[in-house]
Amino acid sequence: MRKQTADGRQFSLLDQKSSLAWINVLGVRISAVNLKSATGFIQKAIEDGRKEYVCVRDAHGVVRCQDDPELRSIHNRAFLVTPDGMPLVWALKHAGHSDSDRVYGPDLMLSVFEAGTATGLRHFLYGATAETLEQLQARLLARFPQAEIAGSYAPPFHKLSPQEEADIADRLNRSGADIIWVGLSSPKQELWMARMRDRLDASMLIGVGAAFDFHAGLKRQAPRIIQRSGFEWAFRLLCEPRRLWRRYALVVPTFISLTAFQRLGLRKFPIEDEVFGSSAPEAAAAKV
Repeated sequence: MRKQTADGRQFSLLDQKSSLAWINVLGVRISAVNLKSATGFIQKAIEDGRKEYVCVRDAHGVVRCQDDPELRSIHNRAFLVTPDGMPLVWALKHAGHSDSDRVYGPDLMLSVFEAGTATGLRHFLYGATAETLEQLQARLLARFPQAEIAGSYAPPFHKLSPQEEADIADRLNRSGADIIWVGLSSPKQELWMARMRDRLDASMLIGVGAAFDFHAGLKRQAPRIIQRSGFEWAFRLLCEPRRLWRRYALVVPTFISLTAFQRLGLRKFPIEDEVFGSSAPEAAAAKV
């Protein structure tokens, strides 16, 4: 049974049974989770032998989905789309999900690594450069000595040929990893996870973007107080003005205006049934 509340929340009986809820933010399904619950859902999916992928999403990614139906569909077919940005957290809380909180990619990576030491989860690091991966692996093992890192690989920067993709899939599968952490830029990592999902044996693919650089000690993270303020974009802009000024000049006003239109009911942002099948919310809830 499909229902929708006055504030745009969509839910079903299966959503309630699975304890996983979500809201529609500009046509993108954002999971109502916090760091603890997201880690738990991922652990449970691995225990159950599921094959899924997780998108860690901010306002920039949601705006990008507006003009890219393929990217939007990839997000809406994900196991989780975590709120990696305070505007999405505020949207979840406004919709009644008071326990939801920010699930920041670097924090999610550390949380799953910590939880995985007790269950012997095997991790694979895919992305960045060989030098970054070397530093990343050393720092992760220094923090989590019991962690099992099954391997790492820095893919070439050019578009992969079919043979290269086949070789990479074979390499990843031979590692025996339970989780493949994908540290590519967005939307490259989301496109890669969706394209490779059926070819990989690992239970979970998780795209965490710049988390590789942060945990390798190559980039500075914003202080927590700035992260919680909703102005992390300004901190990043100050750190990398030439690269990011065009992005934020577009993203910030676009996200504010479109979410206002959605909240006021001036514009609809449906999550198309063809993403999930004939009964979209039920199929989405059944994935958990």
